[in-house]
Amino acid sequence: MLDIAEQLNRWAEQGRDFAVATVVAVGGSAPRQPGAALAVDGEGTAIGSVSGGCVEGAVYELCRQALEDGESVLERFGYSDEDAFSVGLTCGGIIDILVTPVRAGDPGREMFAAALSAAAAGDAAAVARITDGPAGLMGRPLLVRPDGTVRGSLGGHPELDRTAGAEARAMLDAGRTGTVVIGEEGSRCGQPLTLLVESTVPAPRMIVFGAVDFASALVRIGKFLGYHVTVCDARPVFATAARFPEADEVVVEWPHRYLESTRVDGRTVLCVLTHDAKFDVPLLRLALRLPVGYIGAMGSRRTHEDRNRRLREAGVTELELARLRSPIGLDLGARSPEETALSIAAEIVASRRGGTGVSLTGAHTPIHHDGPVAPVGPAGRRIGSVA
Repeated sequence: MLDIAEQLNRWAEQGRDFAVATVVAVGGSAPRQPGAALAVDGEGTAIGSVSGGCVEGAVYELCRQALEDGESVLERFGYSDEDAFSVGLTCGGIIDILVTPVRAGDPGREMFAAALSAAAAGDAAAVARITDGPAGLMGRPLLVRPDGTVRGSLGGHPELDRTAGAEARAMLDAGRTGTVVIGEEGSRCGQPLTLLVESTVPAPRMIVFGAVDFASALVRIGKFLGYHVTVCDARPVFATAARFPEADEVVVEWPHRYLESTRVDGRTVLCVLTHDAKFDVPLLRLALRLPVGYIGAMGSRRTHEDRNRRLREAGVTELELARLRSPIGLDLGARSPEETALSIAAEIVASRRGGTGVSLTGAHTPIHHDGPVAPVGPAGRRIGSVA
């Protein structure tokens, strides 16, 4: 739901009634991940997507029905030989979708509105909803902030909100969206309930060190992938906003000094394009000891060997060196700055998602590196037979 927060927030501010269908769990080759959403307002306008087009028609009708009867429902769309082609999802995947009405006077509307407002503003927040449990509890939102503040109620046992809030905050801290099983009475007591937690966090950072010609192309593809992109170089004549108009910020500073003073986390990617030892060695010596998600450095294999030697002499361990992606990027045969940027971006995505980087043609690896679909529960669920 939070992936279409900007549009939904406008609907909420305008006082529109709407129903939102959110992907809860996927299996096989399902095209969208948990948290992906489609919403329909009272006039029949639709935004978003839950399947890349495969089951949108069926989900649209579920949203219209939810707006009429005010009931949340969990629906499974799964592959079957008889119905696959009639519906259009023939990839063999399974999608569980929670459909929730958000109407004037509904007890959870205020919490939905607050969550959408936070997400649209780029603030961190998480929304927790029961997707598998007693019908009366399904779909109600619990809003959780990074400081641990919890608003709203799931409507069950008094301890349920406390436990759900703690689980949601843990997932928010990690920037994750997914499901967790808890007990109906809080902790692990009572009937098991499945909780969907959707997190919205500021965009992950891409820091590009070196205001070179390859950097401009990498900035563009970094923005396309949703990163907040910073270019850093110690040379003011090259590090200018005019040369990198699509960057979120351009910083004139020695790279290692900037990295010492700026915020990074486990989603941050560092791309070192300077291939100059006076910049690279102090920068990488620091970077390889930080909890960031990706560190890549440009240069020939000879440059790579010389840089590794200098890093070892500077005290970098073999375990730390093993984190370095160098020469940077996947082997695509890239030549131009744009092709090189694509090879770097492909390696970043493969690293983040657990991909191998090999061609899918003739391979026996999964197309989507996802976990198993959540188990089916009897409460509040209708079973579809569409692929």
